[in-house]
Amino acid sequence: MNHPTLLHRGQSLWLGVTGLIDALRAPAALAARIYLAQMFFLSGLTKIRDWDITLLLFTEEYRVPLLSPEVAAVMGTGGELILPVLLLLGLAGRFAALGLSVVNFVAVLSLAEIAPAALQQHITWGVLLGALVLYGLGKWTIDCAWIRPSLERRLATIR
Repeated sequence: MNHPTLLHRGQSLWLGVTGLIDALRAPAALAARIYLAQMFFLSGLTKIRDWDITLLLFTEEYRVPLLSPEVAAVMGTGGELILPVLLLLGLAGRFAALGLSVVNFVAVLSLAEIAPAALQQHITWGVLLGALVLYGLGKWTIDCAWIRPSLERRLATIR
C-alpha cells in the first residue's frame, strides 16, 4: 500500500492554497483599481465643479513646488480625471498608477499641515499604487485582453 506521507499531504495542501491565492490576483488588482480610480476621479470632479475655489486653494493652501498655482491646478485636476480612467480600464495602467502616485505624493508634499487620518489615507493609496506599479494590474485589463495579443500577433507575422 502506498500511503501519502504527512509531507506530501502538506505539500498538496500548500499547492492548493497558493493556487487559490494566485487565482485571486486579477480580482484583487481590479478591486484596488476600482477603489483608487473612484477616490481620485471624485477628487477631480470636485475641483472642476468650482474652478474659482480650486484656483484659490492652489494659491493659498496647496503649495506645489516649482509650478504656478494655475498650472498646478490644471495638471492636478487633469491627472485626477484622466489617469483614474486609464487605471480602471487597464489601459497604460502602470503609467496611470505611476502618474497617480506622483499626484498623491505632491498632494501630501504641498500641504503645510495634514491631519493624521488624511495622511494615513494617502499612505494607503500610495501603497496600493506602488503595488500596481511593481506587480502590474492583473489579467483583467484592456492591455492584456486586446492590445498585447494584437501586438504579439503582429510581431509574429514580422518574424
